[in-house]
Amino acid sequence: MKRTLLSLLAAALLAGTVAAEEITVMNFAQPQEKEILDKVVKHFEDTHPGTKVNFITVAGNEYAAKIQAALSANKLPDVFYMGPEAVRQYVDNKKVLDLAPYVKTAKGADFNDLYSKAVDAYRYDGTTLGAGDAIWALPKDFGPFAFAYNKTLFKKYGIPLPSTDKPYTWDEFMDVCTKLTRDGTFGTGLNVNWAFIQFVWGNGTDFIDATGTKVNVTDPKFIEALQFWADMTLGNKKYKPVTPSAEQAASLDTYQRWLKGELGFFPAGPWDLAAFNTPGVLKDGYEYDLIPWPVHTAANKTATYRGGVGWAVAANTKNPKAAAELALFLSADKEANKMYCDMDLQIPNLKSLANDYTSKPGFPANRKEFLNIIETTGRSWPFEGTYTRVWYDLFFRDVQLVLDGKESAESYCKRMQPVMQKELDKSLARARAAAKKAKK
Repeated sequence: MKRTLLSLLAAALLAGTVAAEEITVMNFAQPQEKEILDKVVKHFEDTHPGTKVNFITVAGNEYAAKIQAALSANKLPDVFYMGPEAVRQYVDNKKVLDLAPYVKTAKGADFNDLYSKAVDAYRYDGTTLGAGDAIWALPKDFGPFAFAYNKTLFKKYGIPLPSTDKPYTWDEFMDVCTKLTRDGTFGTGLNVNWAFIQFVWGNGTDFIDATGTKVNVTDPKFIEALQFWADMTLGNKKYKPVTPSAEQAASLDTYQRWLKGELGFFPAGPWDLAAFNTPGVLKDGYEYDLIPWPVHTAANKTATYRGGVGWAVAANTKNPKAAAELALFLSADKEANKMYCDMDLQIPNLKSLANDYTSKPGFPANRKEFLNIIETTGRSWPFEGTYTRVWYDLFFRDVQLVLDGKESAESYCKRMQPVMQKELDKSLARARAAAKKAKK
């Protein structure tokens, strides 16, 4: 009896010890995604006896403020979302853990099956983003922003379907949009904050120069891209307007027009497919597909952004090994990625599941365009290497003046360049100071 009681006491003490190792995770997620994450966590706990995972899920629009407050108080959760644009700030201030020593030997999820471009977004050697052996987060997802078109409208108006490989030139794109703008429909309707940069890149330029130190908006190619963007709504000597006016967009936003089948072209991310493919969401269940973004001339290269967030681990976590392995599970667990694929919540993070994703029946048929963006045509936001994005956001402060025809693209860009440059200089100075401090 005495031995039995001692055994029970030892078991109880062991249980107390086991339950003591806890990992806190903070994220934002829609209900279907949270359901999958709960299953991943259960799998992790089953394969990691002695570890308890506590999830804190907040609203998406509250996450940035909450994580910033936790950062300021030096009370970051063990595992949390960090986007590529935040890597320098977190690393230079020694707030996140290098996951490389842990994940390459972790059991239960295959690090090598992750897309290398997605992992590289979280590399940083103290000088250059995307460089070095250190890995500061693992991809929760990636968000390639593709260009969708209403296939049913093309067939209705007898317009040849676009190529899935060769992008339209701007002239070809405007010609098709003009043919689509009739009977209450428009060629397209795009948000300047999310879709203008594709036209900048499609004209062979960028918001920032190759050195990452000079605001580039006075480049004639940049001005040309902005004027082209405005002309889609204002019209010019060559083309009539092909987008809803500001007043028309205010009465019914372009996303709702896309759902109603009133737009020929509209951006689409992997996160949109679950909604688009739900019966009744797209009016009369119209057909749609994906193509590359337009370019100025055939000599230019199509490009769009490759976004997403990653799972990072706080540098001061009390359980670094378990937290790092959980980050890998959340990123690379195969069953979870299959569920994401089945429910069209995101592209699977794993290369081995690429065929499962691209061969799914239904629309869009050309899902390979998303993978093409990840591997080839995707680019990082211009502000990802500049510590803050204030300089970039300034460009959009009064850009509506150009879109309304109240100021020329050239005048606006020349007026905004020194304002943006001043903020970029501040941002880069902060980056240099933080990097210097980190090396001490």
